[in-house]
Amino acid sequence: MKYKRILLKLSGESLAGTKGTGIDFDKVLDICREITEVAQKGIEVAIVVGGGNFWRGRSNQQMDRCTSDYIGMLGTTMNALAIGDAFKQLNQPVRVQTGVEMRQVAEYYIKDRAIKHLTNNRVVVFGCGTGSPFFSTDTAAALRAAEINADALLKATNVDGIYTRDPKKYEDAEKIDEITYMEVLNKKLNVMDTTATSLCMDNNIPIIVFDINTKGNLKKVVDGKKIGTIVQNWQNKQTII
Repeated sequence: MKYKRILLKLSGESLAGTKGTGIDFDKVLDICREITEVAQKGIEVAIVVGGGNFWRGRSNQQMDRCTSDYIGMLGTTMNALAIGDAFKQLNQPVRVQTGVEMRQVAEYYIKDRAIKHLTNNRVVVFGCGTGSPFFSTDTAAALRAAEINADALLKATNVDGIYTRDPKKYEDAEKIDEITYMEVLNKKLNVMDTTATSLCMDNNIPIIVFDINTKGNLKKVVDGKKIGTIVQNWQNKQTII
């Protein structure tokens, strides 16, 4: 296995399945089966999950931004608890930690405790983003990846990597196999927000963007196979237009 410890970023929408909103628990189980297969091979897996299937803080212009973001954090916690329950059903040891203290629901995030869980073969699911408003769950994923010394940040999406243009809108969109952090930032590619990308760049954490819906892709990424797009400092990379 190329990566020993990974941070997997899941969007809230990926848990909604075809419904688009809420939680499709069959879909959650499917995703968790893929993760369990990897975890049972000795890979340490931490997960940051978004909350877009319930709420997007930035999309509500009528509400105070801080309040709206805290509502979004509660959405991520609901998703984290659903993922935790799925792992329990699959007999995969798991712990849910949140960036805002809610002791009756989950553990409060403490870096050393999270790392201890990982070394004891438990999957750790992080809810509540960073625990502070104004920061996306992409930024939370980059932050947690840096804190736990993850070998890579795996961004699970519904497309098979980064493209020069939106492949759903433009037939001439070309897939990019390798790209640098600075190119992502300079070209304003829709990979992760600038704060998340910069955090990964500063801490030299590779970002792998891949399609989570294709069975076996997660294992292939962890094995180091060329799946999706890798973002890091490359000497030989594909140049984008």
